[in-house]
Amino acid sequence: MRLSILDQIPRPKGKSVEETIAETLTTVAFAETLGYERYWFAEHHGTKGMTSSSPEILMAAAAARTTTIHVGSGGILLPQYSPYKVASQLLQLQSLFPGRIDGGVGRSPGGNERIRLALSDRRENQLGEYSEKLEELIRFLKGNKGLQATPRTKDAPTLFSLGLGENSAKLAASLGIGYVFGHFINSTRGQNAHKVYRENFTAGWMDSPQALSAVFVICGESDEHAEELAASQDLWLLRTEKGLDSRIPSNEEAKTVKLREEDKKIILRNRRRMIIGDPKTVKEQLNILADKYQSNEWLILTNVYDFEEKRRSFERLASVF
Repeated sequence: MRLSILDQIPRPKGKSVEETIAETLTTVAFAETLGYERYWFAEHHGTKGMTSSSPEILMAAAAARTTTIHVGSGGILLPQYSPYKVASQLLQLQSLFPGRIDGGVGRSPGGNERIRLALSDRRENQLGEYSEKLEELIRFLKGNKGLQATPRTKDAPTLFSLGLGENSAKLAASLGIGYVFGHFINSTRGQNAHKVYRENFTAGWMDSPQALSAVFVICGESDEHAEELAASQDLWLLRTEKGLDSRIPSNEEAKTVKLREEDKKIILRNRRRMIIGDPKTVKEQLNILADKYQSNEWLILTNVYDFEEKRRSFERLASVF
């Protein structure tokens, strides 16, 4: 089992943005000592709690503080940007940290329509042009058909496309790049997406298929302890998806907040996107999912209130694999 981390960097209530970023960078260094293969940063805009808006900058900061772990984006909002500019940023990072840069891109708008317009300098919605932009990004990185982005590094960064189903998997496969399925967003289509990716892969950017899945994991000392930690993540996810406060609430707040019956049903449904338990439970469930998806590479998200508990969860998970 190959383990990596995808960090949305949600800010715990009571902590500043600066404190949250500082503790995140110490977590990257800690993850490297535990043997995690990759540490990726998400891209979110216009929220109170999500503090990762420029994954490329965070990648540079994280790589400068480490020596072996791959750093990446999960993912850059390609429809909102120039593929040439994205290629240039990835190559610049590759020149600074050769062999350690993972370029993950996706087709999300990044927020509501006002945010999308601000990101794209008021261009028309280009979500439908994602496949064309992805092909352009590859051409600019390779330089095999005219214009090549610079600097022209000896080797190119690794390239992944993020998605939630069969269509996105087929696109990544047709271009010969890596694929990341967002189980933490949609837990229902992972098996088919991975199957489609494997069956349709054509060697291109990569010689062989490389598929990962991203999943919420909380690994506690015991199942009961994991459930206590999960309360803050449950409430955070509920509020974030409703467009409310995206800061992580404390465990005390999560225990005392009054939930409607409909909210309880949503939290229960969201648990399908998570693996929660002690090390033995988490290992068993992750192995079951790995067998189902026929994939042994995982990006782990752990959005609990306490940074120390977050690191301990990563540590427990690493110890059983």
